[in-house]
Amino acid sequence: MSKPFDMELFLAGVLTGSHTTRQRHVRQAKIIQAEIAERWQRETPWAWQRKHVAWFLERHLDRHSAATWYYYLLTVRLLTRRLEKTWTFNLRARV
Repeated sequence: MSKPFDMELFLAGVLTGSHTTRQRHVRQAKIIQAEIAERWQRETPWAWQRKHVAWFLERHLDRHSAATWYYYLLTVRLLTRRLEKTWTFNLRARV
């Protein structure tokens, strides 16, 4: 039996800001993780590829407001920094 992935611990090294901001990033990262796990069976961020995160931003958030999309983009940037990847995502006309 394996332990569930601890997203808060994973992001601890890159989280900054107020308590509320950190909580929002952790909550959104857990949502991203759950959606990617459901769609591609990739349980941890270490198994993700850029296409998984791009899918989340483009398809899962397609009906959300530009502000919501932007806040998720900030969380994705933290995840990217923590994974030490050079992924970039096109803002297009969303923000």
